[in-house]
Amino acid sequence: MKLLYELPDADKKAYDAAAGADEKIMYCLPFNIYGDKFVNGYMTFTNKRIYKLLDGNLLAIFPLENATEFRTEVMYGICGFYAKIDGATTLLCNFISGRHLPRYAIIVKAMEILTEKHNDTPITNDTPERFCPKCGRPFVYSTTICPYCMDKFEVYKKLWAMTKGLRLMMFFPFIVSIFSVIFSFVVPWIQAIAIDKYIKPTGEAVGSLTGTRMTGFIVIIVAIVSIDLFQRALGVIQARFSAIAGNKFTLVLKTLLYEKLQSLSLASIQRRSTGDLMGRVNHDTSEMQNFITNMLPSLFIQAASFIVALIVLLIISPLVCAFVFVPIPITVFAVKKVWEVVQRRNVKAWILGTRTGYLLQDILNGIRVVKCFGMEEREISRFKESSVISSNQNESNAKLFDTIFPLLGFLIHLGSFLIAYYGNLMVFRGEFGLGTLSQISSYAGIIYGPLMWITHIPNSISAFLTSSSKVFEILEENPEVEDIGLPIDIAIEGEIDIKNITFGYQSYNPVLENVTVDIKPGEMIGIVGHSGSGKTTLINLVMRLYDVDEGSIVIDGVNIRDISQTALRSQIGVVLQETFLFSGTVRENIAYSKPYATDEEIILAARTANAHDFIMSLPQGYNTIVGEKGYSMSGGERQRIAIARAIIHNPRILILDEATASLDTETEKLIQDALNKLVRNRTTLAIAHRLSTLRNADRLLVLDRGKVSEYGTHSELLANKGIYYKLVMAQRKMARG
Repeated sequence: MKLLYELPDADKKAYDAAAGADEKIMYCLPFNIYGDKFVNGYMTFTNKRIYKLLDGNLLAIFPLENATEFRTEVMYGICGFYAKIDGATTLLCNFISGRHLPRYAIIVKAMEILTEKHNDTPITNDTPERFCPKCGRPFVYSTTICPYCMDKFEVYKKLWAMTKGLRLMMFFPFIVSIFSVIFSFVVPWIQAIAIDKYIKPTGEAVGSLTGTRMTGFIVIIVAIVSIDLFQRALGVIQARFSAIAGNKFTLVLKTLLYEKLQSLSLASIQRRSTGDLMGRVNHDTSEMQNFITNMLPSLFIQAASFIVALIVLLIISPLVCAFVFVPIPITVFAVKKVWEVVQRRNVKAWILGTRTGYLLQDILNGIRVVKCFGMEEREISRFKESSVISSNQNESNAKLFDTIFPLLGFLIHLGSFLIAYYGNLMVFRGEFGLGTLSQISSYAGIIYGPLMWITHIPNSISAFLTSSSKVFEILEENPEVEDIGLPIDIAIEGEIDIKNITFGYQSYNPVLENVTVDIKPGEMIGIVGHSGSGKTTLINLVMRLYDVDEGSIVIDGVNIRDISQTALRSQIGVVLQETFLFSGTVRENIAYSKPYATDEEIILAARTANAHDFIMSLPQGYNTIVGEKGYSMSGGERQRIAIARAIIHNPRILILDEATASLDTETEKLIQDALNKLVRNRTTLAIAHRLSTLRNADRLLVLDRGKVSEYGTHSELLANKGIYYKLVMAQRKMARG
């Protein structure tokens, strides 16, 4: 999120005149309300003062040494940014709520850091922007795309670059369409000959239509039928090649997009909903395919037809050609105005439809929670309300479009009425033949066809540009966690050295601070602490799902940034509290981390995890289909399969995140026995709220508010009577109660 706007020249001069030599601008944000007027002012934050600037005037200076308790306040339609200056609450500026409120909320934290910790290093924020910096309109949901300001030429250029290797196949339909266009002009010319020479009454008796005239007439009919068949054959060839090229392009695009999604960092994926990502892979790539397969060839044919028909009409009669152009300026102006309305309404309909889709996906993902709380009627009502809003917008659009487009069609065909009048007048005078009039009318119809077609393309092009931008946004995103140029593949022994690491999902709000831990190969380290103390964040950093902000994590003497992510994670096994099983068989889930495992290996892993007996009691044993996410099994059964999955992986580093939480005593014992087998000769990091499960740990790491509070053996920590001692005593008291 942008926190440092550029000052206009006039405001920059006013700032330079007032600022000291030792001051540096750290943040600069707009404010847009001053008194009872809308303005374009700026709040400039330095390491010494806050400056309020408007139109080249310095309105106020607030020294930071006298400022405390920064806050924002949301009022009716506007927001205020406040601070205590010399002990008195002072309004620093007002701004319209929505666009800049998140920025000022971050500045509140930044000012606290600056005034309390005297840290003048500017903080950053990775939260994506929600509004377009050019026009101020909101971006398309879950993207940084503004449909009004996007560089359309850039989208087409990127699309062209992606067609490399498929261009010959994609251009073949255009070559075929050239012949189709040519023959579409031959037919009216042949029909004109047929009318003038063979159909127009000549006064001859019917019986006399023999010989040369009848032969010529038959040739004309055969030619028209042959051309029609040939055109249809060309249409089939064009459609087939378009379909092949479009599907190949979509296959390449979907594969690239999915590969890119797999390479993105966990943080990037979690910022978007599952429904949004699925929509980009499926719906948006289909929109692009439709544009390539259908829209582009049609656009080419319509453009070529228009140009050729125009040239032919100029040759036949320049005046008639002028009649054709009479409605074009009016039509172009009307289409431009309609385009603006259509685009605005289509974007609105698209956003409402997308919201309904996301709502449906969210409800279905949480269907167990819905059922457990008996909230079916509420969710039906929510979905119905969202669907009705989307449906009403679509209905409104359809009514408007169905009214506008017939009117545009009438405007476009104004010229044909003039041609009909002028052409018939020329026929009466004997200057045109009936065949020529028919030919002119046909060519005029060919010209009007593209004009009518143009009135329908705003919707398609708008959808294509939006979908393409969403796809390219993913393809061009840089992963937050990347391998170095030549990463190292090492065989991990299990020594972990965590050196003074600091990390926060937002840089100004660290979750872990100055954490240092040394772990020897084969040791089991228990990680304990209150909720939110940073336990899960620590293991995420060891797996390099995120990169540390400061410090380093070293495995076997090698910084994990230098180890390839594939090599690192292929030697780490994970058993989580919330076990996820894929739809498929029990066998496939156990062998997930080792796809080519033998039956003997799978069964051995299951036996080690104390899972073999219950698996054999299933209807089809190891071939039993697991329901989606494994909900057809109990929590303990899913957990034991997850342990078997980790065992067959044979990791050098094992991570257990609440692996026995929320289980009954008997099941916990089975799982604990399985874990005891699993942790042998492996470096293990185990998070547990039930401290009894860590009785076999070599050492215990106690985290408190992101910092290492205690580190030692169970007996050492009990003797210290610190946080760990209090946790143990509290759990023993609960167990006795």
